[in-house]
Amino acid sequence: MNEKLQVYSDKMTKAYDFLLSDYQTIRAGRANPHVLDKIKVDYYGTPTPLQQVGNISVPEARMIQIAPWEKNLVKEIEKAILASDIGITPSNDGTVIRLVFPELTEERRKELSKEVKKKGEDAKVAIRNIRRDGNDALKKLAGGEISEDGIKDLEDELQKMTDKFIKDIDKAVEDKTKDIMTV
Repeated sequence: MNEKLQVYSDKMTKAYDFLLSDYQTIRAGRANPHVLDKIKVDYYGTPTPLQQVGNISVPEARMIQIAPWEKNLVKEIEKAILASDIGITPSNDGTVIRLVFPELTEERRKELSKEVKKKGEDAKVAIRNIRRDGNDALKKLAGGEISEDGIKDLEDELQKMTDKFIKDIDKAVEDKTKDIMTV
């Protein structure tokens, strides 16, 4: 790959990776500890990621268990989970917090599928914007250090890169939708 296009390839990779990490936070009926990735707990006045204040485990297919390292964090963790948008009410026995994931209804599965498709479309828009920026930058090089044919070749290469990422995004959307719709 041409080094002039490397920066755009890196940006496209970041956009694609962001989509995949975003998809991990969408629950598909099974307990997935990644739904807790964005939750921050007030730890002595500092917003701290939940993973850094306790041990997270999945003892059953539809349950996540959080064992805080300090007993006084149970209430703070519960508060943070309730304030988040995961839609699950935590229960605790004084030392451990449990999140029980209900079976997803057909309606909720369809809502999640729409959300997955929207996030996929947003990622495609980001990829296309990166391509546009790349093409604009290449046009500025025209007539200078690179010939018109060289610019055309680089634009073609950038388009192929864009097509590859769009195809990868479509596959990720399809896989996640299938995952959500599988009962």
